[in-house]
Amino acid sequence: MAKAPQAEQLRLLDLQAKDSKLNQLQRQAATVRANPELAALAAQVAAAESELVTAATNLGDAERDLKRAEDDVQSVVTRLERDEQRLNSGTGSSKDLTALQSEVASLTRRRSDLEDIELEVMERVETARTARDDARKRSDSVQARLRELESARDEELAKIDAERAQVQAARDELAASFEPALLAIYEKTLAKRGVGAARLFHGRSEGSGMELSPGDLADISRATEDDVVFCPDSGCILVRSAEWGS
Repeated sequence: MAKAPQAEQLRLLDLQAKDSKLNQLQRQAATVRANPELAALAAQVAAAESELVTAATNLGDAERDLKRAEDDVQSVVTRLERDEQRLNSGTGSSKDLTALQSEVASLTRRRSDLEDIELEVMERVETARTARDDARKRSDSVQARLRELESARDEELAKIDAERAQVQAARDELAASFEPALLAIYEKTLAKRGVGAARLFHGRSEGSGMELSPGDLADISRATEDDVVFCPDSGCILVRSAEWGS
């Protein structure tokens, strides 16, 4: 059976306290990183960006349609102006002038129809532009909120890391003060069981939270003060204080 002075075994509780604090800080950091609100906002950002892309694409399509409509109107206006100039000049035969008058009338109607189409497309462009601007505002809003939460997360993680560094430094300093043999037993138990040492108090193991059986307590009572004993349930080192079995 491994041996260590009782005072040394008692100091294992301080080392365990620091290891427990390090585990707590690790879990705390994991909780901060796994903030469900961050995941939800990231999904909202992705959805908002997709919506913005769709709205911008729709606006681009509408603006191209408007450019075509404007070109169509301008083409008819150019032909109409040319025909009106020829008609006003009075040159040509009566038959040619009559045909020209008919073409001017047709082009005038065509221009009216195309201008109506142009107005409809202009309205579609304005609607699409408003939708694009609204989508951009929503995207900017959720992205700003995400950046705000990420900044708060990073700030909290920085505080946790700073505290962890302090605790780790104190833990390393304390660990270095133990006899290597006892520290090796503790470290091995910690790695295997998750708890390296716990107090035995009034017959209860604080490593398992369980009352020890009379047989187990009898075995421990037969051990000397410097014997290193273990919890039969959790497997950790049981540190006995003066009232361990009372």
